[in-house]
Amino acid sequence: MTAHRLRLDHLVVSARTLDEGTQYVADTLGVAPAGGGAHPLMRTHNRLLNLWGGVYLEVIAADPNALSSHGADANVPAGSAQSNAPRPRLFALDDPATRARLEQGPYLSHWVARVDRPKQLTTWQTQYPQRLAPIVPMSRGDFTWGLSVPDDGAFPAWQGAGDGVAPSLIQWDSTLHPSTALPDTGIALKALKGSHPQADLIRMQLEWLGADHLLDLQPTDGAPALVAEFETPEGLRTLK
Repeated sequence: MTAHRLRLDHLVVSARTLDEGTQYVADTLGVAPAGGGAHPLMRTHNRLLNLWGGVYLEVIAADPNALSSHGADANVPAGSAQSNAPRPRLFALDDPATRARLEQGPYLSHWVARVDRPKQLTTWQTQYPQRLAPIVPMSRGDFTWGLSVPDDGAFPAWQGAGDGVAPSLIQWDSTLHPSTALPDTGIALKALKGSHPQADLIRMQLEWLGADHLLDLQPTDGAPALVAEFETPEGLRTLK
């Protein structure tokens, strides 16, 4: 287990479009995400919602403007003969199974754990490349960070177990954090719960990361899933 316990950084709601994801969160929690921006490297864009305690919720979707501006086929794998081919979008947004699920509506797809200094995320990944996905430098406005992103854009996994239930890792490169720039909402995350057919493998990875305290993980015979419970000004609400 790592000597440095990780913190929850943010939750991820994937959506076919930002408007659909924003409406889903607004209908569930009573407040609409706002702000955010584009990630040109990943051809995605987002909107954000502040939560109590330095945590936030991100609604993310494929950015249609970024797709057209690249002028490349999104289905061409990164690193192929086409040097201008874009890399796969993060959080499995290009995966056919994810696309099919998003046709049914937005959902809580993933979560991201924060690695704080003095631990260096890039050094940690270099030491354990079998356990941690490559760290991709990213930026949006005044914010800069490194995020663990598998080369194929899939969710992080350990021995094949992931499916969004195992976290991505993030390290912010400055003292700025989105939660400090977002308006207060009066919403607090009460519990983050996950279920997975290979819960034992994911639990091993969480313990090794120092993140097992962040997720209430249970085995299931069904599909992998995340559920977040929130305390809101209107009472307890659940996002799934």
